[in-house]
Amino acid sequence: MTEKNFLTKTLTDTVLSRRSFLKWSAALGGTVALAGGLNLGLKTVEEAAAAGEEQIQTIGCYHNCGGRCILGAVVKDGTVVRIVPDPTPKTEEDLDTTPRAVPCLRGRSQIRRVYAPERLKYPMKRVGKRGEGKFERISWDEALDTIADQMKRIKEEYGNEAFYFQYASGSNWLGPDSYSVIPRLMALFGGYVNLYGSYSAAAFQAAVPYSTGTWFNNSADDLPNAKLVVMFGDNAVVTGAGGDGYGYWVMKAAERGSKIVIIDPIMTDTVVATQADWVPIHGGTDVAMIAAMSYVMVDENLYDKEFMATHVVGFDEDTLPEDAPRNSSWMAYIMGKVDGIKKTPEWAAAITGIPAERIANLAREIASVKPCVITQGLGPQRRAYGEQFVRAVPILAAMSGNVGISGGGAGLLSMFSGSYFPMGGIPTPENPIKASIPCFLWPDYVTKGTEMSSKLEEGALQGAEKLSSNMKFMFNYAGNTLINQHSDVNNTIKLLQDESLLEFIVTCEVAMTPSCMFSDILLPETTGFEAEEIITGSSKGSYSWALFNHKLIEPMYECKGILWMGEQLADRLGIGDQFREGHETPDDWMRDMVAGAQQALPDFPSLEDFKKVGYYRVSGQTQPIAFEGFRADPVANPLWTGTGKIEIYSPGLAKFNNKEVPALPIYIPEWEGVNDPLRKKYPLMMQTTHWVARSHSTFDNVDYLREAHPQAIWINAKDAKNRGIKNGDLVKVWNDRGEVHLPAYVTNRIRPGTTNMPQGAWYTPDANGVDIRGCGNTLTNYRPTPLAKGTTVHTNLVQVEKL
Repeated sequence: MTEKNFLTKTLTDTVLSRRSFLKWSAALGGTVALAGGLNLGLKTVEEAAAAGEEQIQTIGCYHNCGGRCILGAVVKDGTVVRIVPDPTPKTEEDLDTTPRAVPCLRGRSQIRRVYAPERLKYPMKRVGKRGEGKFERISWDEALDTIADQMKRIKEEYGNEAFYFQYASGSNWLGPDSYSVIPRLMALFGGYVNLYGSYSAAAFQAAVPYSTGTWFNNSADDLPNAKLVVMFGDNAVVTGAGGDGYGYWVMKAAERGSKIVIIDPIMTDTVVATQADWVPIHGGTDVAMIAAMSYVMVDENLYDKEFMATHVVGFDEDTLPEDAPRNSSWMAYIMGKVDGIKKTPEWAAAITGIPAERIANLAREIASVKPCVITQGLGPQRRAYGEQFVRAVPILAAMSGNVGISGGGAGLLSMFSGSYFPMGGIPTPENPIKASIPCFLWPDYVTKGTEMSSKLEEGALQGAEKLSSNMKFMFNYAGNTLINQHSDVNNTIKLLQDESLLEFIVTCEVAMTPSCMFSDILLPETTGFEAEEIITGSSKGSYSWALFNHKLIEPMYECKGILWMGEQLADRLGIGDQFREGHETPDDWMRDMVAGAQQALPDFPSLEDFKKVGYYRVSGQTQPIAFEGFRADPVANPLWTGTGKIEIYSPGLAKFNNKEVPALPIYIPEWEGVNDPLRKKYPLMMQTTHWVARSHSTFDNVDYLREAHPQAIWINAKDAKNRGIKNGDLVKVWNDRGEVHLPAYVTNRIRPGTTNMPQGAWYTPDANGVDIRGCGNTLTNYRPTPLAKGTTVHTNLVQVEKL
């Protein structure tokens, strides 16, 4: 098939209906004209309009969804009228290894987000109390002058350790409008308190150095080489959606005959789509199940003795460090040498809710089927003791001999890409302030920042022993963690309403989010439709790409890009020349980015040519097998752990001498977990998982998506019957932290005793402070994991009753 014919077929396959295709092709004179009129950036929108053509331009889907997709935008008369999937050319031979980056329903709904009534139109200042939603339109000059004056005042009064750039993930351009802009400004202004960790993967990031030293299994496109795929809390087709996302390769594995087993309290979309075996475990008890499966492998002599003896620290007494206490090995733990309790399947069954026979059979299957890949999603590490889960899963991969082989893995994340695109970005100068806080503990920085220290129990400050000031200035860019995405909304509201604490909050956004309602100055930003940007992505396999995001329409209302805002603030702060560093236009910054790519890829086009072609792909990259060199020779190829080996017993964690951060990844019963006595008052566990219609909280204002995938609390049919609740009934969900009213989704796709309120619905309180839109963080707990100080949004107890 020729490239031209392939493109014609590609585009005709993406149209939503035969009627809309006939209308489209007739406007262009038939399908030949359609192919001939296809333009990946070769004409400007104005040129296309003058010629009477619909113009298709490449744009990127730039949100933190777990994937990265390429869109084609159809523009007519200066308006974006339709989104089509990945119009970039590929041959039929490409498609098996280089799938099209086809967007999910969120990417296809971008038009509704750009033209949404909630768009921020003008700069505004707050004129009521924080949270009241009372704002007054002001000019850009007044907004920028106010921000600059407040920055000068706060620096004079409190010093630079009072400044903070809030964690966010709503916009992921490399530039010129990137997350680096405001940190660049703040660093040049004298510095700011940084953050570490993330709301997505804090426990994982903190635990991996004490376990495997690296994040990833083999590249995602190796998954179809596995005969058995075992996934702990990994809903790949939702969290890795999009045509070139991780979920694609999970589907490919199922299509090619891999058996898939998913361990999760919810029958997720991945269970359904892959027809997987579902193991409906109690949330927060995975480590108990892993210990029991380890017991079976040892008891029945099913584990890889040689690998465990040569590549692992702390599996048995012989592999413990010399200074480790006796009976501090994994073998001693599962055999009950310390507490007198053997970690048998029967022991685990009482904790996990999974029958002992099923636990034992799964252990035998993992040990005998080769190759087997074991993956972990990021959801289970967002629980009370998430670090224990992260460290426990790799034990099964090591014991079963699947580390460092094709079709296997090390029990880590499988969303890894074997490819990386070497594009430059907006540089951030060295921050004069060295202190960093765990991003989840920003409220502590507001209320007791000067009391935080480097000790785990005092805030786990990094880079400094103490802070000289509490937080007084926050710049919140493209983020909703100020309110909506942070735990215990009502507690956060009380904190923010006290203006003597956090004195000034700036939010730059595209829409009036719940976090905007608690800000002092609002700055309206352009969307990806209204600006030229560069972004990169990969297939999670053997190719990667760079995309030029074309400006489709003029900026709406008075919206501006964050780079322009940074420049204007820099001028007002007296650091304009330092900030620009000779860059007078966005193109100047993008030329630097392109130069970064050209260093690694000499044939990468100039910026001007890149704008014309819109897309550059590097294919034929290798399919990495993680730990392959380590498996062959652990001495010559050590891991990035303290011992250079896979650590089950961690000498580094042993030094903390903390019962909640033990040297072994043992099972620790959760607070607000399956066996917490608090269940007498609040009997149902509640999770807040990712939702197909949102990227975190992005897209919750899109009406089509709310209609297609309405927010509801998932509740098991048995639990619903006991409460007289029927599907669709309006229910009250509450605990000591708050109350939410929303519909019930009665289903057997969630295990009894567990509920799920998908995360990201915009907090919308009624006159009594009751959320009526389904914001799960109204009920979640502001209590961090013990090591990472990360979020624990899946560990909650609630009660549900019919309204």
